Amino acid sequence: MQRIIIKTRYFSVQDLAILFVIATLIYGVSEIAREWQTGYHPITEIDLSIRSLPYYTLLSGIRGTVAYLISLTFTLVVGYTAAKSKSAENLILPALDILQSIPVLGFLPGLILGLVALFPHSNFGIELAAIISIFTGQVWNMTFSFYSSLKSIPTEFMEAATVMNLTRVQRFFRMELPFSAVNLAWNSLLSMAGGWFFLIPCEAMILGNREFRLPGIGSYMSMAIRQNDQKAMLFGIIAMVSLIVVMDFVIWRPVLSWTRRFRIEDVPGAVSVEPLMQIWLRESNIVREVKLFYQHTILPRKEIFRRIIAPIGRVYQSVAGLGGRFFSRVRYRVRHIRRLRSVRILDLGLLGLFLASIGYGSFNLLLILFKVSPATWLDLLIDVLCTLLRVLASLTLATLWAVPAGIWIGISPKRIRFAQPLIQIFASFPAPMLYPIILGLLFTFHVPYSIGAMFLMLVGVQWYVLFNVMAGALRIPSQLSDNLALMNIPAWERWKVLYFPSIFPALVTGWVTAAGGAWNASVVAEYILYNGEILKTSGLGAAISIAIVNEDFSLLAASLTLMVFVVVLLNRTVWARIYRIAQTRFRMEA
Repeated sequence: MQRIIIKTRYFSVQDLAILFVIATLIYGVSEIAREWQTGYHPITEIDLSIRSLPYYTLLSGIRGTVAYLISLTFTLVVGYTAAKSKSAENLILPALDILQSIPVLGFLPGLILGLVALFPHSNFGIELAAIISIFTGQVWNMTFSFYSSLKSIPTEFMEAATVMNLTRVQRFFRMELPFSAVNLAWNSLLSMAGGWFFLIPCEAMILGNREFRLPGIGSYMSMAIRQNDQKAMLFGIIAMVSLIVVMDFVIWRPVLSWTRRFRIEDVPGAVSVEPLMQIWLRESNIVREVKLFYQHTILPRKEIFRRIIAPIGRVYQSVAGLGGRFFSRVRYRVRHIRRLRSVRILDLGLLGLFLASIGYGSFNLLLILFKVSPATWLDLLIDVLCTLLRVLASLTLATLWAVPAGIWIGISPKRIRFAQPLIQIFASFPAPMLYPIILGLLFTFHVPYSIGAMFLMLVGVQWYVLFNVMAGALRIPSQLSDNLALMNIPAWERWKVLYFPSIFPALVTGWVTAAGGAWNASVVAEYILYNGEILKTSGLGAAISIAIVNEDFSLLAASLTLMVFVVVLLNRTVWARIYRIAQTRFRMEA
C-alpha cells in the first residue's frame, strides 16, 4: 500500500506578513522605550536621507498609537460618566469645553518645561510631552462623539434593556457601546488625523532660543521645510502616506468592517467585502495554531480549575450566609459611623484642596494679566474678531461641500468602500506638511494671506464635518430609504425628511469639533514659515505663536485666556442650544 504524505505549510504569506507586523511593533515599542531611558538630549540630529525615514516613521506611528489608546480610555470613562450623571455632566462638559479650547501649542511650552524639570536626566519628559500633545489633538472629538451617541440612544432600546433587567455593565457592552460603535470608530479615525495635524510642532518645538527635537517624521519634515529640501519633503510626504495606508490596512478597515454589524437595520443590509487583513488572520496557520492551543489546552484547564474551586465557593457561601445576618447590623453601624465622619472630612478636604488650587492658579493668572497693557488688550480683541471670522468662514465652506458629499457616500455601501480609504488618506495626512504647496497655489492666484490663512484652516477642519456626516449616514436604516423610494418620493424630499434630520446630531458634533479644531489650527495657519520667511496675519493664533517664539508669557496668557473665553462662550450658548435641538427634535427612534 502506498503511503500518502500530506505536507502542511506552516509559514504562508499571511503568516510572514503577520509576523512582520508583530516584529515591527515590538521593535518600535523597544525603540521608544530606549528613547525614554537614554540620557537627556533635547536636540536630536535629524538625518534627511531616505534610509532614515522608515525608522522615523515607525517612532511617530508608535507615539500616535500610544496617544490614541490613552484617548480611547479617556473617552469611554469620561464620555460615559458625562452621559449618565447629570451632576457629572454639568461639571465635565464645561471642563471639556475649556480644555478643548486651549490650543495644543498654547500649553505645549509649559508642558515641556515642566516635564523636563520633572525628568531632568532622561528624554522621558520630552517624549511624554509629545504623546500628551498628540493625545490632546485626538481626545476631544472622540469624547464629544461618544457622549452625543449615548445621549441619542432611542428610548425603545433603553426600555428594552430595563425590561430584560440588564445590569449597568451588561447594558454598556450589549447596547450602549454597540450603538455608539459606528460613530466612535469613524471619529477615532478622524481623531488620529487630528493628532497627526500637530505632529510637526509636537516633535520639533522652538521656544525662544531653545529647541526640543525628537526623532520622528514630524521633525524630519520640519527640518526639510527649514532647509527648503524639496526632495526630502517629497520623501516625507510619501512616508506619511505609507504610514496612513498601513494603519488603514492593519487597523481601521477591520475595525470599520466590524462596526457595520451595529447599524440599525430592520432588514438585512448590503453584503460588505471582508477586509484583506481579516482574511489573512483567518487563513493564517499561526493564528489557527494559537486558537487550537487555547481551545485544547487553556480552556480544559480553566474548566478543571473551575470544578475544583466550585465546592470551595459553595462552602464559603454557606459560611458567609450563616454569619452574614449576625455581622450585617454590626457592619452597617460601623460603616454608618465611619461614613458620617470620614466622608465629610474627605469631601471637605477635597473641596478645599480644589478651591485652593483654583484660587491659587486664578490669582497668579490675574497677576500675569495685569501686566498686559490696555493697548495690547485692544489689539487682542481685534485679533479675536479676525480669527472668529476665519473660523466661521471655514465651517461654512466645509459644511457646504461635506454635508451632501458625506450623505451621498454614507448611504451607499459601494461608494463608502471606494471612498473611505481615499478620504482617510487625505484626512489623516498632517495638513501643515501641505501648507507650502497650498500657499504656492494661493499666491499664484494672488490670494492675500489674510484670506489664505482661512483656507489653511479649512484643510484640516473640513474632515471633522465629513466624517461625522458619513458616520451619521451609516446609521440610517436602509429600509426607510427604500420605502421612500418605493413611494416615489422625490430625491430632494428624501434629503429633507430623512437624510438631513438623521445626520443632524452627528453634524452638530462635527461642527463643535471642527470649530475647536479651527481655533487650534489658527495657531499654525496665521503664523507660518514659508520659503525662509515668516508669514503672519492679524489673528489670535498669530498672537499665540508670536508669544511662544518671543517667550512673552504675559501675552501668551492673555491670548489663551481670550481664546478660552470666546470658545467656551460659544459652546455654552450657540452650540449648547443646537445640541439640545439635535437631541430632542432629531432623535433617531427605532
